[in-house]
Amino acid sequence: MPGPLAVNVLDPASLASAFGLTGLILIIFAETGLLIGFFLPGDSLLFLAGAYSATAATGDRPHFNIGAVLVGVAVAALLGAQTGYFIGRRTGPRLFNRPDSRLFKRENVARAQDFLERYGYGKSIVLARFVPIVRTFMNPVAGVIGVPARTFLLYNVVGGLVWSVGVTLLGYGLGRSVPIDHYIIPITLVIVLLSAIPVLRELASRRSASGRHRSPDRAEDTDRRPTR
Repeated sequence: MPGPLAVNVLDPASLASAFGLTGLILIIFAETGLLIGFFLPGDSLLFLAGAYSATAATGDRPHFNIGAVLVGVAVAALLGAQTGYFIGRRTGPRLFNRPDSRLFKRENVARAQDFLERYGYGKSIVLARFVPIVRTFMNPVAGVIGVPARTFLLYNVVGGLVWSVGVTLLGYGLGRSVPIDHYIIPITLVIVLLSAIPVLRELASRRSASGRHRSPDRAEDTDRRPTR
């Protein structure tokens, strides 16, 4: 088992092998609840934890109990998001209004608020779970802009359980069917691409809306052209 100094924090296999189940649970908590954890590979860790629960321990690859994994990651995901929301409610406004902050600018809060208002609190909180980085910052932003505590709690539970338990069970199912060591890299890439789908759809939606807004202007310009 590699020591902490040999760990690649961007490699889920390295993290799982080095820190075991307890470390994995703490990482899921940090990624969803602490702003400094936005770079951690939460989706891949959940998938890998499920896969390792379906296989025997060999070499640097650990074996986890699937029951302990499901309970641990679910609790970490739910408490992590609530912690992020609490940070937003208590200290978020001061954090976002710092003039020298590069991550927490006022326009970032405005974009998040626009996203929440466009899709509704519930849909936004649930879908954010499946988008890397967004799932870290959505929670404090929800606290900053004043999403009702009961509303956030409800959809945090829904989104948190679907994400943590769902991705873990997906890894468990595939781990029982295929030699996971041979396919971990392509499977991780697939997870990243699937996580990017909501972002790509949002970009496409914005481009489409922008095109519709420009069309009337073009029509007016055509009408104003002198006829011969």
